[in-house]
Amino acid sequence: MTHAMRASKQTVAVGIPARFASTRFPGKPLADLSGKPMIVHVIERAKQANIGHVFVATDDERIASVAHDADCDVFMSHIDHQSGSERLAEAVQDMDCDIVVNVQGDEPLIDPLAIQAVIKPFTLDSTLEMATLAHPLLRDEDLYDPNVVKVVCNAKSHAMYFSRAAIPFPRKEHVATALQHVGLYAYTKEFLLNYSQLSECSNGDSEQLEQLRVLHHGYTIAVTTGDFHCLGVDTPEDLERAKKQLQAS
Repeated sequence: MTHAMRASKQTVAVGIPARFASTRFPGKPLADLSGKPMIVHVIERAKQANIGHVFVATDDERIASVAHDADCDVFMSHIDHQSGSERLAEAVQDMDCDIVVNVQGDEPLIDPLAIQAVIKPFTLDSTLEMATLAHPLLRDEDLYDPNVVKVVCNAKSHAMYFSRAAIPFPRKEHVATALQHVGLYAYTKEFLLNYSQLSECSNGDSEQLEQLRVLHHGYTIAVTTGDFHCLGVDTPEDLERAKKQLQAS
């Protein structure tokens, strides 16, 4: 049996880390989006991907109650986690799974096909620790928007760096196509448990991007590029944009 065949039979768990506290948008997982809480949209889309067990990991009883009402399992995590990955690591310690997908609770328009796509690199590389997604920038101004995270990849489609700054910097026009990172991750369970123990790095602290910790410690992040036009909700303005997209769909 080949490595790829073994990987293809690995079991998957889809975790949705969600917290009530947010500097820019407190309570955003429960914000109303077209008649239901935003976290419910995420749960529904995660289930539509149909790749494995879906659960919410939260430290907030209000979010847990809404998730339960949406017929979703809930893991009550500690309150002191610094990232969604740490929250999921606690949740899956005793869970029977090989791959863990991290669908962030502020991605209400995440495409179920994107959730399926993020686990595909594991079927091709049995040594892979982590994977994520990206798509070409939708607007020229997004290159300079710090709320839009960019990623640069190498020839193997592995991430070289993530940044809120303009990368690659356009010293020449039409030379490189900047990629926008989609905040969706998949990890082997083994790596996720190890990742939560990795020390922080100055680049990650500066950019406020937890995935830079992975690159800092020399691990690989595979990046699948496609038509994954997801809309993360970081601000109330983003929520209004999400409402318009839902109404137009």
